[in-house]
Amino acid sequence: MVLNHLMGLYTHPKKEWHTIEKNHEALKSSLSHVLLIALIPAICAYFATAHIGWHPGAGELLFLTSKSALFMSVGMYFGLIIGVMALAYLAYWMGKTFDADPTYTQALELASYTATPLFMVGLAALYPVLWFIMIVGLIGLSYSVYLLYAGVPIIMNIPEEKGFIYASSVVTAGLVLLVALMASSVILWSIGFGPMMQ
Repeated sequence: MVLNHLMGLYTHPKKEWHTIEKNHEALKSSLSHVLLIALIPAICAYFATAHIGWHPGAGELLFLTSKSALFMSVGMYFGLIIGVMALAYLAYWMGKTFDADPTYTQALELASYTATPLFMVGLAALYPVLWFIMIVGLIGLSYSVYLLYAGVPIIMNIPEEKGFIYASSVVTAGLVLLVALMASSVILWSIGFGPMMQ
């Protein structure tokens, strides 16, 4: 069932990772989880940029046109989904290096549940003040990294020592994916797909 491990990952993460490991879901369930959770930052960003206005810290509120905000939100939605799937593939691909033999479904479970706190930070966009979003984003990122380090040894069935190095490799791959996503945004903006202010 979609979202069935969500509360457990917040209240007792290691126990919940063991539950996930014992009852692997189908690929469809993990993908449904990502498709649903990725809506949170996309929808919140749309409303914040088109209807609430961003407060950069000084000066007046900034608004995007509805069309531009919708375009950016749809791009964000698909970028987040592609990012999670790519991270899952990298975790799957790196598995043999660390004496793990995961299926792609296991790697997608790991990536999707790890990314969940980071995606839920998107709710902070409804209070679009830069310092607030930065603080909440840092908290969400920290918890996502914690979930990754806690979940890798359990989901991949490897010792904790190898799990630490494996998780560190996945974090590094995630950072590379983030830089690639940011570079793609800059390229798209430079060829005319940038935001349009009201």
